[in-house]
Parts: sequence; structure tokens; C-alpha cells
Amino acid sequence: MGTDTTMRPSDATPATAAAAGPRGTRFGGFNGTVLGIELRRMLRNRRTIVFAMVLPAALLLSFSGQSGWRDRVGSGNVAAYVLISIALYGAALTAAAGGSMVAMERTTGWNRQLRLTPINPVAAILVKAMVALVMGACAIAVVYVVGAAQGKADMPVHLWFVCPLLTLVCTLTFAALGVFVGYIVPGENAMQIIGPGLALLSFLGGVFIPLDQYAASVREVAYWTPMYGVSEIARAPLTHELPWYAVVNAVAWFALFVAGAAWRMSRDTARA
Repeated sequence: MGTDTTMRPSDATPATAAAAGPRGTRFGGFNGTVLGIELRRMLRNRRTIVFAMVLPAALLLSFSGQSGWRDRVGSGNVAAYVLISIALYGAALTAAAGGSMVAMERTTGWNRQLRLTPINPVAAILVKAMVALVMGACAIAVVYVVGAAQGKADMPVHLWFVCPLLTLVCTLTFAALGVFVGYIVPGENAMQIIGPGLALLSFLGGVFIPLDQYAASVREVAYWTPMYGVSEIARAPLTHELPWYAVVNAVAWFALFVAGAAWRMSRDTARA
């Protein structure tokens, strides 16, 4: 199905990964060469392209036949609300998929090669985050283009730029989640957990269905899920509603996933 684009020793060597070697050590080994290698590897992965380009757009189209599509919500309508939500889900899934690639890299020994270069763990996480942002931006752009082509989403012009930017920032949480899971789960099993897991969290967190349509007991669970806070933040410019506990939720889960990813990466590096 997908093309395996995980870096192998024949594709690159430690010297290649640190092509900017001495020049990049000032920044922990971070350099444009490493970032370019990571981006090319990700873009050659067909499954990732499907996640980023096809799945979110198809999901948006599948929701378009709902009744009440043009009902008002805040500064826009239900179609705009759904558009923002689907863009968040697509970007989160794509970013998490990018982060979880570390699982395959560990299996093939690419991580061990990187440890022989000037790149430190912090710089490696930064590279992963930037790649995830690029892929998340692609997913968001595709969903918004499809939404604009439909002509059903109605919201002020500036929100067509503000909401995607907020959504993109929120995807950092799921890039960190992907890296965290990638260091815990071996090989290709990472996405088998992340894919269904994010779908379930999206339903529980009020991404696909507004929380006021759930039973009170389900809402109490939703407030604690990683999707709840980021979805409220992404839609806040449209709905004009942003509870303080939603912000706390988003910040807390982001910090937790980053800490978990850094912890697992440090333990993995210590075994080198």
C-alpha cells in the first residue's frame, strides 16, 4: 500500500545527516539539511499523503449533507464550524503520523546513526515538530480549499486566516504525541494505535459533534480529553466562546506530551 520511505544506511550516512556539521553545532546540530531530508522522506510516504490530502477532505464532504448546515453559529454557520473541526482533526492526524515515524526509524537504525552526528535530542525534536507543522499545514490548506469550493461555509474573511493559524499551532500537541508513542510502540504499530485513538478522542472531545448534544456523563469525560481544549481554541474566533478550563486542558496536554517525548528520547539516547 504505502511506500516505505524510512531512511536506511544506503540512503544516508551520519556524514550526510550532519552535512552542515560544524556549522550546525551552534544550534544543537539543527540545520536545513537535516530538515530537508526529513521533509523529503515524509513527502515520499504515500500513506502520509493520503492522511494529509485525501482523508480530511473526504471527511468534510461526507458531512456536507447534514441538515442545518447553514444554521448560525457565532460569527458564521454550522458549515464553518464543521470546516474548522475537520481541519483540526486532519492536521492532528497528519502531525501525529509524522511524529510516530520515529518508531520505524528506531527499527531500521536511523536513530542510532543520528546519535553519531552533532544533532542533540532537543534539535531532533525540533526537526520533527517543524516537519509535523509543514504536513499539518498541508492538511489544513486542503480542507479549507475544499470548504471554500463547496461555498457553504460562511464566516468573516479574516477568520479564513485566523482559524487555520490557530489550528496549526494546536497541531504541535499531536506532533509531540506522535513522537511519544513512536518511542513506546515498536515499528508500524504506532499508527495502528494513533489512528483509531485520535478518532475516538475526537468524538469524545467534541470535534465532530458539539458537546451539548452529548449526555452529561459523556461531557464530563470530554473535558479531560486532549482534543477538547485544542478544538475550543481553534473554533473560538468563530464561536466567541473559550472557557478558561479549555485553555488549561490544551496547555496541560501539550506539556505532558512534550515531557513524555523528551523523556523517552533521553532514555533511548542513553542506550546508544
